[in-house]
Amino acid sequence: MTHDVVIVGAGPVGATLALGLRDADLDVVVVDGRRPDAPGRADRSLALSHGARLILERLGVWTTLAAVPDSVTPIFAIDISQARGFGAVRLEAAEQGVPALGYVVSYRALQKALDDAMAHAGMHVRFGAPASAVDGTSEAATIEIAGQSDAPLRARLAIVADGAASSVRGVERKRHDYGQVAVVAHVGLDHPHRGVAFERFTRNGPIALLPEGERYGLVWTQTPEAAQRTLALGDAEFVHELAQHFGNRVRGFVRVGARRSFPLALEVARNTTADRVAVIGNAAQALHPIAGQGFNLGLRDAFELASIIVDTPRADIGSPRMLARYRAGRAGDRRAGIAFTHGLVHLFGNDRPWLSVPRGVGMMLLDALPIAKRTFTRAMLFGLR
Repeated sequence: MTHDVVIVGAGPVGATLALGLRDADLDVVVVDGRRPDAPGRADRSLALSHGARLILERLGVWTTLAAVPDSVTPIFAIDISQARGFGAVRLEAAEQGVPALGYVVSYRALQKALDDAMAHAGMHVRFGAPASAVDGTSEAATIEIAGQSDAPLRARLAIVADGAASSVRGVERKRHDYGQVAVVAHVGLDHPHRGVAFERFTRNGPIALLPEGERYGLVWTQTPEAAQRTLALGDAEFVHELAQHFGNRVRGFVRVGARRSFPLALEVARNTTADRVAVIGNAAQALHPIAGQGFNLGLRDAFELASIIVDTPRADIGSPRMLARYRAGRAGDRRAGIAFTHGLVHLFGNDRPWLSVPRGVGMMLLDALPIAKRTFTRAMLFGLR
């Protein structure tokens, strides 16, 4: 039996794609390594743009998600500055005519809302079925399921959305190690955050504060050696050192929760399609967390691929022509998103003092020119073309 579409991975990106196909008259199967009703990975925070909210609204998921207590925190403003240098940018939702620039969302709450939506739509989701290999020929794609003796699944088109560790025959990946580590934690203030996020560029890399409930989610980029020292600090020392980096920009840090760290790298698939196969989300590009573009780029991958599949005659699904159309449609946004985040890391995430002045001038001009600020902000909200 040959299915029309098999989606590998029922995480937020894979589930978004599946829900984009739910009203099409297609045979769609979703496979995922999670056990049924298992929460999956530990909860973490996701930064969603306003454009990502619109996608979830179109899928009928946003209202359900927003109704879960403490699952969604709006970002009304973003304050961008550099330590040991002048220049700053203030982005406001009101200036863009949107209710919020973005949202900090609970991964677990989003996943549950998507799982419930797929179940309500009666979609064929096979949990406990991790794909061990995905391959394609001109005739069909084959998806092998680990630990199962059944014959591999066959499909007109296989779409891999199960993360950066995906291994797909015919898709070559390139990795660039930034030599940096992200230290993440929750920190509290002695006053309300009022929905203001902060991006502070320091000599060792950016520090992001994202409003989350009544606290902030912290993403602190450091060298591996500095991260080891920071993780070993006592709570009071940690809070003091964080406050030193923000100076007058943010005051009132009073506590920090549990901390963890993970290495930072850029992983990019040189080609996002192969015979009867496409990769999306982190399977196509895993970006540095600076500016929070990676997850939103993946949601746009999923939504636009779903639109192309729905608009393609069944016999042509997975054909070279259809896959070429998908690549062409996503090329600009994908290239720009990768270049934007990679460029920011090199421009702001280093200790070259001679760059401080041009960085400051650039931020001052961006903040002073309404057209430039609007173009920059809209690109962050809806993607870059």
